[in-house]
Amino acid sequence: MQASQRPQSSGGVHKLYHQPTAKVEQYYSPYNVVNNNSNDTSSSGTQHSYQTQNEQFFTLDSLPDAGYVIYDSPPALSVSSNWSPFSPQCTQSYISDQHHSSDNTNGSPLSGCSVVNDGNELKHVLREMANNLLGPDSDIDEDSSCSFNDEVSKPSKWNRLLEIAPSLDMKELLVACAEAVSDGDFSVAEALMNVLEQKVSVSGEPMQRLSAYMLEGLRARLFSSGSIIYKKLKCNEPTSSELISYMQVLYHICPYYKFAYTSANVVIDEAMRNENRIHIIDFQIAQGSQWMFLMHNLARRPGGPPFVHITGVDDSQSAHARGGGLHLVGERLSKFAESCGVPFEFHAAGISGCEVQLENIHIRHGEALAVNFPYVLHHMPDESVTTVNHRDRLLRLVKSLSPKIVTLVEQESNTNTSAFLPRFRETMDYYTAMFESIDAARPRDDKQRISAEEHCVARDVVNIIACEGVDRVERHELFGKWSMRLMMAGFTQCPLSPSVGEAITGVLKDFSPNYRLAESKGALYLGWKNRALATSSAWR
Repeated sequence: MQASQRPQSSGGVHKLYHQPTAKVEQYYSPYNVVNNNSNDTSSSGTQHSYQTQNEQFFTLDSLPDAGYVIYDSPPALSVSSNWSPFSPQCTQSYISDQHHSSDNTNGSPLSGCSVVNDGNELKHVLREMANNLLGPDSDIDEDSSCSFNDEVSKPSKWNRLLEIAPSLDMKELLVACAEAVSDGDFSVAEALMNVLEQKVSVSGEPMQRLSAYMLEGLRARLFSSGSIIYKKLKCNEPTSSELISYMQVLYHICPYYKFAYTSANVVIDEAMRNENRIHIIDFQIAQGSQWMFLMHNLARRPGGPPFVHITGVDDSQSAHARGGGLHLVGERLSKFAESCGVPFEFHAAGISGCEVQLENIHIRHGEALAVNFPYVLHHMPDESVTTVNHRDRLLRLVKSLSPKIVTLVEQESNTNTSAFLPRFRETMDYYTAMFESIDAARPRDDKQRISAEEHCVARDVVNIIACEGVDRVERHELFGKWSMRLMMAGFTQCPLSPSVGEAITGVLKDFSPNYRLAESKGALYLGWKNRALATSSAWR
C-alpha cells in the first residue's frame, strides 16, 4: 500500500487565518489541537499579510474556462453560469472508468461530473452498463427509458446480472444493488450484497472503503431499518475523548474545516473593520476555536480592540465531543479573550438551529451583527420535509435582524429532494472524491484514519442512503439553490475580496496539490481534482 502523506509546510502564510501564533497556539484548535509547526510572521495593525503559493495546485490537464478565477495568485472577481468551476465539459462516465485511483492526477471521471445533472448522459451510462450486463448485441431501444426495468425484462436482467456479478467493479455493483433495493427485490439485492462483501474493506482503496459504508446504507434501506440503524450509530458513539480525537484527525488531514473557518473569518473581519461593538451569531459553534483567530486579530487594531459578543448555537455531536454544554465554550473563549485584552461576552443558545427564535439570540441595539452558517443549514428541514420549513424560516429570521454580513459554507452536493437512485449516484460521486482526498494524507492501514472515517463520515453516508423523511437529516443543496433561497429571503450577495482567496491559498499549501480553488458566481469553491466539494459565500 502506498502512503501518500505530504510533508507539512512550516512557513507562515497569514498572520491570523492560517497557522496560529504563539498566543493562539496555547488555546487553538477546533478540537483542542495545537499545531506545533507554526511560525508567526505577523506585524501589528489590522492589515492582512499573506504569502501566496508559488506552485500551481491545479494539476489537471483540463483547466476551467476563462470565466473562472483560479487561485495561484491574488484573485479577481469573475462569474460564470457554468454548473461546475472545475469541469466545464463533463464527458466521462463514472461507470465506464474501471481503473480510476486516487493517484490519477489527470482527472477523475467520478469527481469530474455528476451524472444526475444530465439526462442524456445518465441514459448513456445506463446503456453502457446494460451492454456490460447483457452484451453489445442486446435488443435495446436507444430512445427507451433510462431504467433497466424498461430496457429488459426484470427476470432476465437480474439473472444475467447475477451470473457476471463477481466480475463487475464496485461502482457497477453498487448501482445495480441500489436498483434492486429500489425495486424491493430482496433476493437479488442480498445476492449482490454478498458479492460486495467480498470486495469492500475499511483499510483498502478509497472506493473499497466508501463501498463498505454505502453497502451498510443499502442493507439498512432494504430491510426498512434506516432510521433504526442511524439512531444505533448515534447511540454507539465513541466516548467524548475518542470522538474529539477523530475530529482532530479530519481537521488536520483535510482542509474542509479550515476552508470554512478561514473564509468566514476574513469576510467578517473585513466587514467589521470600523465597528466598535460586534455581535457574532454562530449557528454551529462546535468548540468555538474559530473565533480565537478572529479575536487575536481584533486585539491588534490601532486604537484598541472592539467589544465582541458571541452567541453560540449548539449541536448534539459537538456537545458530546466536548463532553459538556456550551458553558465550556464560553469559559474557553472568555479566558482567551482576556489574554488578548479583548472585551468579551458569551451567550449560549443550547438548542438546535431549527428551534432558534428571536428571543434566543440576544440582539442588542448598537452592535454590528455577523451571522455564521458553517456546514449547518443543510441540516435544517425544508418544505419537502415539513410545512414549517425551518430552512427558509431561519433565513427570514436572520434577515429581519439586519445583519451587516452573513457567511455561508456548505457542501456542494445535491441530495435534498432527489429521488433515491439519483441521490445514491450523487452520494457515490461526492464521497468518492472526499475519500480520495482523505486517502492522500494518511496510509490506508492507519487506524486513526479508519476511525475518523467511520465515526465522522460514514454516518452521513448511511443517513443519506438509508433514511427518508424527518430521519434523513443530511440534505445538501447546490450553491445555486442556496442562492435562490437567500435571495428569496431578501439577501444580496456580497463579492468576496481577493483576501479571502489568498488566505485559502495559504491554507492549501499544507495539503495535497490535488485540492483546487476557484471562484464562480461570487462564491469560492473548494474541490478535489475535478469535483467541487464545498462553497463559501457572503451575504447581507
